[in-house]
Amino acid sequence: MHLQTLKCPTSSNIYISKSNLSQPHRLNNGYFPPIHVKFGIISAKCHQLSVAKNCSNSFSFSNDIREDGKTSRFIVKKDADIATLGNLCVDVVLNVPSLPPPSFEERRAYMDKLSASQPDKKYWEAGGNCNMVIAAARLGLSCLSLGHVGDEIYGNFLLDVLHEEGIGMVEMSEESDLVADTASYETLLCWVLVDPLHRHGFCSRADFSKDPAFNWMSKISGDVKSAIKRSKILFCNGYAYDELSPSLLVAALEYAIEVGTSIFFDPGPRGRTLKIGTPEQQRALDQYLRMSDVLLLTSDEAESLTGVSNPILAGQELLRKGKRTKWVIVKMGPKGSILITKSSVSCAPAFKVNVIDTVGCGDSYTAAIAYGFLHDMPAVNTLTLANAVGAATATGCGAGRNVATLTKVIELLKESNLNEDNFLSMFVDEKLDIPEVRLLTKKTILGSNGHLKQVILQKVVAELLSKLEVVLEKRMVPS
Repeated sequence: MHLQTLKCPTSSNIYISKSNLSQPHRLNNGYFPPIHVKFGIISAKCHQLSVAKNCSNSFSFSNDIREDGKTSRFIVKKDADIATLGNLCVDVVLNVPSLPPPSFEERRAYMDKLSASQPDKKYWEAGGNCNMVIAAARLGLSCLSLGHVGDEIYGNFLLDVLHEEGIGMVEMSEESDLVADTASYETLLCWVLVDPLHRHGFCSRADFSKDPAFNWMSKISGDVKSAIKRSKILFCNGYAYDELSPSLLVAALEYAIEVGTSIFFDPGPRGRTLKIGTPEQQRALDQYLRMSDVLLLTSDEAESLTGVSNPILAGQELLRKGKRTKWVIVKMGPKGSILITKSSVSCAPAFKVNVIDTVGCGDSYTAAIAYGFLHDMPAVNTLTLANAVGAATATGCGAGRNVATLTKVIELLKESNLNEDNFLSMFVDEKLDIPEVRLLTKKTILGSNGHLKQVILQKVVAELLSKLEVVLEKRMVPS
């Protein structure tokens, strides 16, 4: 499997749109002053930040504790749409005759053999949360990646990819953290192994350690706090627990709540093991499940965390236990997805596509959910866009720069090839206490009543295209 060749950036200038002059800048503490910038990148030892091409501004209110102990209200400027927390890695995508063996020692020997020599660069791709922010940036959102990359070829590769996609990177480590030059400070590699049946296996050094890969990182820095404060959404997934300590992840969660940043959490496959992990892992998982604004899970993951097999009932259980939870989104692969709130359930069948590779589909799906959340879109519209973005990613090969392009998403929406087969069965199998159900459909198949409201696909697609084609037009204008 060959991936596209990276074109390295040739300039690290900031371009100010008020003039035609470019002027080099360096910044040590993570952020630009609030000037109007078209595009730029800054690199400094342990501190990197790019300014995204399409940066929208909004404000959020938060509380500040004054020296006299009283609480005052202040306004936080939110000039980034999404910040992702950890889970930055380079994927090495290889075709293999068979997937790694299941036993711990055999898997370790397998990975040692793989990593004995440096893989050809044509097999490298940005992985982990890069999938999500690349998809989000292509939808026109301004994005930051908070995490750690090493000062070596893999770290430089990752920074170059993020730069080219207009994504900022904020280094989570501080100079005081870097006390020795050891492998534990290097950029994480994830070996993505594909067998002849297109099944996937994953290996990384984090799989063979009881402690998080970056366990030496003890606190969130001022730069990271600044990035969280300036972001409208902080996204975390279960794989972040492989890199960062539970206490650090909880500190980021608590700070996001303090400064009015919405929290998205996708426990992923790690949710099962975290649920029975160390007491610290269990507490951290519980806090993210209860305190996040939006939860995203597959139907299997929702069942494993709640013990409830019906995805709607499982989502309602997560809402009931949540303190701040507004949306629970359950992904059901080729069937589609559902969005559950306390007052309604919205459902959208998936789009029919020729699936090539499912790696990165869930990550890019999340990017579209964030887009709908930030733009106050109706729930069915949000799900429809997310299904289209996930499906567009599935038609490509690999993740990273190969996730959905905006052009492909628009193409799928226009085709409107919806997979409506048996999607209603989940509502008739059990008696569900749902005030309102909104269902996306190509045409009216049942008479709408007080319980079930059908939303016609043609109307939803027209509303989505009116937004996305504007984004596409802006991206095509030379900077």
